[in-house]
Order: sequence, then C-alpha cells, then structure tokens
Amino acid sequence: MDIEKFQQAHAPTESDEPFQLENSYTLDVAVDGSMMAKVGSMIAYTGDLSFTGKASAEGGISGLIKEAASGEGTPVMTVEGDGHVYLADQQKKVQVLELDPGESVTVNGEDILAFESDISYEISSIDSLAGSFAGGLTNVYLEGPGYVALTTHGDPLVLTPPVSTDPSATVAWSDTSPNVQVNKNLSDMIGQESGERFQMDFTGEDGFVVVQPYEEFA
Repeated sequence: MDIEKFQQAHAPTESDEPFQLENSYTLDVAVDGSMMAKVGSMIAYTGDLSFTGKASAEGGISGLIKEAASGEGTPVMTVEGDGHVYLADQQKKVQVLELDPGESVTVNGEDILAFESDISYEISSIDSLAGSFAGGLTNVYLEGPGYVALTTHGDPLVLTPPVSTDPSATVAWSDTSPNVQVNKNLSDMIGQESGERFQMDFTGEDGFVVVQPYEEFA
C-alpha cells in the first residue's frame, strides 16, 4: 500500500453524529461546547479544545475508577471548545449507546470512556464487593438523553435477566439491579482468591446486562 492509499484508508470519516467510531478502538467526538472523557484517553485532537481534570467529586465527576491500593478516585476530564477529540483506552473496543430521555445505564467506572455533558449522572459503589475490589466496585449511573461511550475487552455479550455474572467481567446493566452473593464453594478454598468468589444476581424480566470475555480487577 502506497502512502496515498494508506492515508485514504485510515483517514477520519465524515459524520453528522457527535460520537463516531473511527475503528473498533477509537472514538471520534465532535465537540461543540463541552463533554466528559476518561483521563488519559485523548490520543489526538483538532480545533480549539481545552482539557480540564476534575480533581474532586464535589460539583464534578470523579471517583469513576477506584485505585486498588489507595481507594482514591481517578478523575475524568472536561473537554471544552470547538473541534474533534479522538479517544481510546488500551486497545479496548469502544461501544456507543444513545440514551433517549428517561433511559439509563449503569456502567463499571473502569469501563467509562466518554459521555455528553447533558447526561445526568450519579456515582456509587457496591461496598459488599470490598473483598474482591478494594473499596468496593465503583460504578456510574447515567441517564439520557445523550450519547455514552463505554469500553470492553473484546466483544461484549448482552444478556437478559435473570442472570448471574462475575463482577470482574460485568461492564454495565440497565433496568435491573444486582444483588451480590458469595459463592461459598469458592470462598472455602484456602489460599485462593477469585472474582468468582462473588456473583452478581440480576433478577426480573426487563433490562439487560453487559459482560466481557475478560476479568478486569479494579
């Protein structure tokens, strides 16, 4: 492939959508005002943009990801201005969801990549998982309208409740809530520690649960 063909094959695509996948691993966000992105996810940008980290959850977005050792929150950043920002996270695949008014999704904080500033959000943790994840499992509740981008290791599997999942492989859920249970058969294994020691039980007949073919320990 010569240089011209290489450029044409991998050039950014033109789209009217504010969140556009350039490939399986790269998100192109057309910024006109402001939006939120995971810190460290910017790989390039064009136009006049500024990036401001949120150091505190008070009045901003922080604590989406828990540091295993310290329990401190790793912030996301506000991207402001007019231009395009290209986002990626360790070659994880990017999944884009468009939430209608009133629609919501809860996402593991480790798997948030970006969302529009009009999205309402609330950060919480599942403290009963503190034995598997330091400080519990941090997740963020997002309510539309607007676009949300999350990431998965490999292709996700979307399941309908009732279903039980491994917390370290659980990416997101909607219109259902987990009840954390302890797998006593595994908890009795001396000297062993596994995310499978816990399980998240999703009940009901509505909603969906997203899992990935990878155990991600926060």
